[in-house]
Amino acid sequence: MKKKLPKIVKDIREYKPEEINYGYQKNISFSQLSMFTQCPHRWALQYKDGKKRFTSSIHTVFGSAIHHVIQHYLDVMYDKSGAVADREDMVDMFEEALRGEYKTQYKKNSNQHFTTSQEMNEFYQDGLKILDYFKKKKSAYFSKKGWYLVGCEIPVSIVPNKRYPNVIYQGFLDVVMYHEPTNTFKIIDLKTSTKGWNDYTKKDESKQFQLILYKQYFADQFNIPVENIEVEFFIVKRKIWEDSEFPIKRIQIFQPPSGKNKTGKALKAVDNFINEAFDSNGMKEKDYKPNGSKWNCTFCPYLGDGKLCSEGVHS
Repeated sequence: MKKKLPKIVKDIREYKPEEINYGYQKNISFSQLSMFTQCPHRWALQYKDGKKRFTSSIHTVFGSAIHHVIQHYLDVMYDKSGAVADREDMVDMFEEALRGEYKTQYKKNSNQHFTTSQEMNEFYQDGLKILDYFKKKKSAYFSKKGWYLVGCEIPVSIVPNKRYPNVIYQGFLDVVMYHEPTNTFKIIDLKTSTKGWNDYTKKDESKQFQLILYKQYFADQFNIPVENIEVEFFIVKRKIWEDSEFPIKRIQIFQPPSGKNKTGKALKAVDNFINEAFDSNGMKEKDYKPNGSKWNCTFCPYLGDGKLCSEGVHS
């Protein structure tokens, strides 16, 4: 017999954000915030001037496929049971998702391949190992005792700065859980990584701010006390040390600090972005200087295009 859903879970599942009227409204996202913080010129080229370049890779294709399969598994597990979810053919599902996402990105890349069959097979095999581990260890990460799956890809759509009601922050929460006994929520962001996150990556505020903002905006959107919300990164590793004397987990959990201090810094970053890039008419018509650095320029899709950016790789 299925458990009766708490009212708050039903309400969130039924929520539909208002559609953006692009005639006078503009949407922003964490990806935009991150890019603007890194290099305002690159943000302007892509989002203001519409000169978007192809940036997908086997890593992003792999991440999308893993997301799809894990989210589907959780849907079945909480809607029905773990036993039913275990009977899902995750191998076929993952292969179909991986091939489907690659085909989509291949078309966006003007029908040009951006990986090799050998690399594709390597990532496919890595994915099977991850999903096998997840299936065996799921109860260590996802309990059904008092927990409900609110949903996957829960939309957040909110005006972050009341002075600019035409700017809407939008995002989709990978997984949201609800623990009825304590009336608490958990927002989970799924990440794929080669060998997991080290201390340097964990301290990177450009990563932390994503969940910190989701926490605040989720609380605002559904009128939930922010202290009743936890956040965590659910990081799956493609590679582990196979010869280690100790068992190595393929899943890493990281809960970033998300108190008042961190939240204040994240919200200030959003305010600075909006103040710099927008006005009541939309995006400001101004020049944005490149933030040239070895890191920024090396991975920039506009590198080498002198017509769009005069910066190069800096030492």
